[in-house]
Amino acid sequence: MAHYCWKCRNELVFEVQYGVKVGRQETCPHCHSDMHCCKNCELYDPALHNQCKDSQAPFIRDREAGNFCSLFSIKNLAGPPTADDSAAKAKSKLEALFRR
Repeated sequence: MAHYCWKCRNELVFEVQYGVKVGRQETCPHCHSDMHCCKNCELYDPALHNQCKDSQAPFIRDREAGNFCSLFSIKNLAGPPTADDSAAKAKSKLEALFRR
């Protein structure tokens, strides 16, 4: 498995000794965005009410900023993440629906 930045989608390389640990102030070496943030977490799910799969997670207003959440676990992905084009798909479906 590999780890990728939520913002620039570049692969992150960690020196693994006892599992991957990401500190609260660590940043991406490519784009300098915060690594210990909701959007880089295994539990992040924007479809859920609190945008977290764990119901006991604290509310975090800025999902892109570094935080102190103790439930954080960096995402493991088989390949680089793709851009989310769900909004574009929904818009094209609406356009097709209302065409004459």
